[in-house]
Amino acid sequence: MNIKKYIFAIALIVIAISACKKDDDVEATIVPPRDRAEQQVTDHALIEEYLKTHFYTLEDVDVNGDGTIEYQITKFDTIAGDNIGQQPIMDSELLTSKKITREDVEYTLFILGLKDGVGEHKPTFADSTLITFRGELFYGDDKLFDSAVNPSWFDLGGGVIDGFRQSMLDFKGAAPNPIINPDGSVTYSGFGELVVFIPSGLAYFADAREGVPSYSSLIFNIQLYDVNECDHDRDGIPSYLEDLDGDELVLDTGDDTDSDTVPNYVDTDDDGDGTQTKDEITVNDLNGDGFITLDEITFYDDDGDGIKNHLDPDDIDSKNE
Repeated sequence: MNIKKYIFAIALIVIAISACKKDDDVEATIVPPRDRAEQQVTDHALIEEYLKTHFYTLEDVDVNGDGTIEYQITKFDTIAGDNIGQQPIMDSELLTSKKITREDVEYTLFILGLKDGVGEHKPTFADSTLITFRGELFYGDDKLFDSAVNPSWFDLGGGVIDGFRQSMLDFKGAAPNPIINPDGSVTYSGFGELVVFIPSGLAYFADAREGVPSYSSLIFNIQLYDVNECDHDRDGIPSYLEDLDGDELVLDTGDDTDSDTVPNYVDTDDDGDGTQTKDEITVNDLNGDGFITLDEITFYDDDGDGIKNHLDPDDIDSKNE
């Protein structure tokens, strides 16, 4: 045996064991999330200060460079120097606020309602919306972190932050029958336009995203063109009507009747009784507009216990055979 190789091998093993032991001895440092109530106080103060010290202007956007202005984006600047006489955003008659409670903390959204749409429908918290948008930080050298310059569909029921979702609920989309251009692009008129100022508790909170540090309050400039009422599981009940606990969230455990970890809005059998939800109700779109309202759904309670059939595993008879 080559004694040098043997000694070298033993040395490597000792070093490896030593290194592993050091790793085991080092305790991982886990930083707990900040207190939500305390963070909201900080965020609220930051947003109010920003609104008091900044003004906005509107800038035309020509997406295709063809001379057609598709929409306008909102640009912000500090009230100072040559801008000293500008009106603070806080003093704008277009600015409103909205209170939202999450995890026992009351948050305030500030919404600059530049223009309401002329369309017929406002989105609910579980609908799909056709929008363009810009997302940016309040401060920093590179504030822009996300945008959609061409109209894109976004599902408000899941996959968007709470403040983004809630900001659009009081706005309507564009006029019907938009113009289809020769190049395939679409020109909308009379669409809704808004800017929302979101505290971190209604955004990503402790989670960081690309371009978004933890505990960042965010600004979104949104143009709303169209609304589709969503029935994610196609059971006949619009998704917003499957929010059983009334918190305007459809992804939480309070909206899972049979506790199968599948929320009702994506569960084809809400009560898990083997009869699909669509067969335990009757739906009639009376005005044929493609939007189902509560008065267009017939619910049943066969055993008279006050629980609707589609939420009661004791009632299994199909109503649509």
